[in-house]
Amino acid sequence: MSDAGLAIVLGAVLAGLGGLLVPLLVGRLPEPDPVAEDKRVEGEPEKVPYVELAARPGLRWRSAAVAAAAGGLLGWSIGLDWPLLWLVPLTPVAVALAVVDWHTRLLPKVVVVPATLAAIVLVVVVGLATGERDAVIRALVTMLLARSFFWVLWFLRSAGMGFGDVRLAAPVGLVLGWFGWEAVVLGLWVGFVAFSVVMVGLAVARRDRTVLKKAYPFGPFMLVGALAGLVWGTALTGSLGG
Repeated sequence: MSDAGLAIVLGAVLAGLGGLLVPLLVGRLPEPDPVAEDKRVEGEPEKVPYVELAARPGLRWRSAAVAAAAGGLLGWSIGLDWPLLWLVPLTPVAVALAVVDWHTRLLPKVVVVPATLAAIVLVVVVGLATGERDAVIRALVTMLLARSFFWVLWFLRSAGMGFGDVRLAAPVGLVLGWFGWEAVVLGLWVGFVAFSVVMVGLAVARRDRTVLKKAYPFGPFMLVGALAGLVWGTALTGSLGG
């Protein structure tokens, strides 16, 4: 088997195995502070308990399938290279966060922050050990820029974007920044475009313009955009570099 094939298999298998643990992770999340729950917009449905969400039929296998597909794509685009060391473990974590945000409009700090710190450590250690200092600096700078950008969006319109999205922007910016500015721009752009297309589609399907004024989870779209940036942004960077 070639290195490219091995990268695809490893990415798919390891990420898929991690995806099997998504219900376990979701079910062990601490419920949010009741005070925070009181701030929910009037008319919004009550939050689904994490234990109930984790017990939903088929969640384990759907999460494993999505994680495996994403892991295989990452292996295909990146090859047997060091970035898989942090991207493959982050893949099932991203799937878990997407599931939680989609159903609860929350991105638990208890998951996002440790995942971000672990990714920072791996990026810095690997970058310094392999001499990729420029990539390390770019990744860290992009992490700060992405988080700052989303903080500004949250500050200007906190009703439409949660602070969890601000936190999530940090690891997204970190992993995209390693591969270059093309990956960063593409990844963030795809996230916003995907969100806009879905929202407009809902408004058209329901024939209700007020849909566009309601708050919807952005985390899953940010993560889809990050995957697009990692897969196609790396190819774009390579073609421009060549």
